[in-house]
Amino acid sequence: MQTDAAAAFAAAQAQYKQTFEKHLANGVNFMSDQVWIDPEVEIAPGATILPGCILRGNTKIGAGCVVGPNSLLENTELGEGSTFNASQAYDSRLGAGNKIGPYTHIRPNTVTGPGVHLGAYVETKNSGLGQGTTVSHLTYIGDSDVGEYCNFGCGTVTSNYDGEAKHRCKIGDFVFLGCNTNLIAPVTVGDGAYTAAGSTITGEVPAGALAIARSRQTNKDGWAEKKLGAYIAKKKKLKEQQPK
Repeated sequence: MQTDAAAAFAAAQAQYKQTFEKHLANGVNFMSDQVWIDPEVEIAPGATILPGCILRGNTKIGAGCVVGPNSLLENTELGEGSTFNASQAYDSRLGAGNKIGPYTHIRPNTVTGPGVHLGAYVETKNSGLGQGTTVSHLTYIGDSDVGEYCNFGCGTVTSNYDGEAKHRCKIGDFVFLGCNTNLIAPVTVGDGAYTAAGSTITGEVPAGALAIARSRQTNKDGWAEKKLGAYIAKKKKLKEQQPK
């Protein structure tokens, strides 16, 4: 005699089989049946779904997309010709020709234009990114309005939360944000502006300007030699013990 849980599982499997076969007959490409697709999901003919994917809710996959492996999309639209590799997206709209992943976390209310790239360990939330903007790695974009053809250097952070309220950043078109830039919201960066690597931006950056917000380098001769003497001696001894 089947338990309630077993009966529910069997019903879910039967429904999934029907959903999978519907998409297969409609011209969707699968390399494996090791995926999960909710009944309401829409997938255009010619899209490819790789193993390990979970497609939930009102998700829509455009023609020519490649999703996976190991990806989750929930209530998210993925524009035609996009790739979505080993990443997760929730309640968002991603434009045509996007390149997402691996290991991208797209949180609710992210909207991207055509040709956007969100790479490894990038997280977005409640933000719009214009056409052609590139965010390759290790970046957080929250509560921000980003223009077209911007480049985010590695380690850029929009510091949107002050402990009491969320604030927005506004970033114009053709902006180049140097590595490890912190944008302390609310802040505006004008079109074609440039931030120097390692800067913490707290005020408006005019269009076409270079913003530098970091202290000048100071070298203290001999300081590290004293501080690291024991450490270096220990590591040199370890190196001598290694096989030649």
